[in-house]
Amino acid sequence: MFVIIGWVIVIVAVVGGFALTGGHLSVLWQPIEVIIICGGAIGALVVSNTTSLLKATGKAAGAVFKASHTTKAFYMSLMALMFEILSKVRKEGLMSIEGDVEAPEESPLFQKYPEILHDHHIVEFMTDYLRLMVSGNLNPMEIENLMDGELETHHQEAHAPQAAVQQVADGLPAFGIVAAVMGVVHVMGSVGQVSNAELGNMIAAALVGTFLGILLAYGFVGPLASVMNHKISESSKPFECVKTTLLASLNGYSPALAVEFGRKVLYSTERPSFAELEEHVKSTKGK
Repeated sequence: MFVIIGWVIVIVAVVGGFALTGGHLSVLWQPIEVIIICGGAIGALVVSNTTSLLKATGKAAGAVFKASHTTKAFYMSLMALMFEILSKVRKEGLMSIEGDVEAPEESPLFQKYPEILHDHHIVEFMTDYLRLMVSGNLNPMEIENLMDGELETHHQEAHAPQAAVQQVADGLPAFGIVAAVMGVVHVMGSVGQVSNAELGNMIAAALVGTFLGILLAYGFVGPLASVMNHKISESSKPFECVKTTLLASLNGYSPALAVEFGRKVLYSTERPSFAELEEHVKSTKGK
């Protein structure tokens, strides 16, 4: 929603300012210039990326218009789930969670937290490393290295669509210049064949190409890439929370302290307070 609001503000400020100076809005309507600029940018995007990355870029760009699911309530449920799992391990041993790990969708523990169970990526990440803990063949340092490698791969994959959109934003001003130069070529070829008034309109149309390229780059596509980058940062935090909590548990800390380690890595805007988390854990344990 805020992306659309921002775009509206950009349009109103730029076009409204032009109109207030006495500019003729009809001059800005140059559909051929838009075709040249946007068509060239989309073509360059297609050429420079694979089919799978193009699909991922479209999906990631669409996600910026949706509200983030990694809210404070989500993190409270995530940490409450990990607290219950680690408490079960502490009381009954690692083998007691084997069934929960192998079939989380059938696990009473996971079913208590449907918002977590719905996030297949975080569930898979959590259960994979719980399974390694159950096997007992890896020490905390080895598991941490494995986690770091997986998170780095996840980070690279998540940033590829954002980099593709940023590349389009970087290229739009150049395509605007291309459109403007083509317009100037057309103007020069028409000298002596049309009136001065028509030449003036043609020059104005050519300059609109440069204007549109810069406006699209810095007012629309560039900010879209920035929002995608923020979304990537938000999406990585649940994995970091799980990683920190599990490693703390492996190093011998109690479930309550392990969860506290995980809480500390969250952004302050979504991080629940110690009291909020404690109250939430108590309320869910009673269910």
